[in-house]
Amino acid sequence: MNFTNETVIALQNKDYSDQVLYNALLLEGDAEQELFELARERRHEFFPDNRAQARSVIEISNLCRQQCRYCSIGGKDQKHNYSLNAEQMVMLMNYLYENGRRVVLLQSGENPSENFIKDTIAAVKSIKTKYPDFRIILCMGDLSKDQYQRLYDAGATDYVIKFEASNEELFKYCKPNDSLSNRLECIQNLYEIGYRVSSGNIVGLPRQTIDDLVSDLKLLHELPLKMNSTTIFIPAENSAFANEPAGDPVRTLNMMALMRIMNPDRLMPTTSSLEKMIDDGQYKGLMAGANTVTIHDGTPEELQEYFPIYSTHRVRPQIDHFRDILKRANMTADIC
Repeated sequence: MNFTNETVIALQNKDYSDQVLYNALLLEGDAEQELFELARERRHEFFPDNRAQARSVIEISNLCRQQCRYCSIGGKDQKHNYSLNAEQMVMLMNYLYENGRRVVLLQSGENPSENFIKDTIAAVKSIKTKYPDFRIILCMGDLSKDQYQRLYDAGATDYVIKFEASNEELFKYCKPNDSLSNRLECIQNLYEIGYRVSSGNIVGLPRQTIDDLVSDLKLLHELPLKMNSTTIFIPAENSAFANEPAGDPVRTLNMMALMRIMNPDRLMPTTSSLEKMIDDGQYKGLMAGANTVTIHDGTPEELQEYFPIYSTHRVRPQIDHFRDILKRANMTADIC
């Protein structure tokens, strides 16, 4: 494609200067569509078969020590606390595998309890022994390097740990019980152990600026990642940020496109939060360069309301939705 927008042309020539990235985040209309086209071109260079990864998610615990101000989990109004035991995790992963899934994301609040870690290790080891080709991704927050190592030794190979915000003051404002330096140390520990690491940010956080987003993009580009992602900020009903304005979907999609353009060889999801914020949100994420979709078919129905993250009324896309958006995006996946 012959691009006409000067910012997109600069990106095509791999100019990732602050001003170019700043301008790109603000693109709308035809210029934004050119940005998305460039993102898809970059994706095709490294993923020429147009294949998307399908992930099933199991939310294995809603216990969390962090109390991030943008999240409903761990708040004072939480109705019910739960942690699945090893037997329950194995049963659910076995169900998913038998239904054609080959990638599972085990997600929890930040729960470093040794009993919980041991249960997760036992479940991962058991299912990997039975199904060696099952790819297990963990998203469990800040743990010790020893805990990361034992989970890896059990068979987990991927880890999702967002830094959320590269501005230290903004990070502390949003996550008062953590620090950016600690988060980055966790990323380094995971990388040294051998995990395929994913990280990313949130677009639209209170007090966040466009310059902050530019810094997020540059940090993502520097980190040793195999996956990256962004999530749109949604004011969760039971969180400290419940009355703050939501993030901008246009800015979020532009962030996704820039992540793809700058890091074309990485996996990148299109999130259910986009689907909640705008019509056809996950499809638009694919058109902005994403190549991963999470299918919410692993968490037991009776527990789903107790894992609210960005909202107590979450969108939980199922397999039919996944097939539909992939077909319209001219993409494929093994489970289709």
